[in-house]
Amino acid sequence: MADYMIIASGRSSRQVAAIAEKMVDRLKKDLGVLAKVEGKEAADWVLVDAGDVIVHVFRPEVRDFYQLEKMWLSPAETAARV
Repeated sequence: MADYMIIASGRSSRQVAAIAEKMVDRLKKDLGVLAKVEGKEAADWVLVDAGDVIVHVFRPEVRDFYQLEKMWLSPAETAARV
């Protein structure tokens, strides 16, 4: 588990990959953190694991399909959104 989870979107697979790549580079350069990356090849959904922080970068269609934000809604909030 992580202390924080960030969910972000890029407009295309190319932008999703670029966001993830830049994030990994900055984590290493600025903080000395070696992050693990999954999904960069397809770049529909890239996960960057920086230890205490997990970052999900999606294409909009993929983000809408998985709707990770719903994981933190209460049952009442989930029912109201249906």
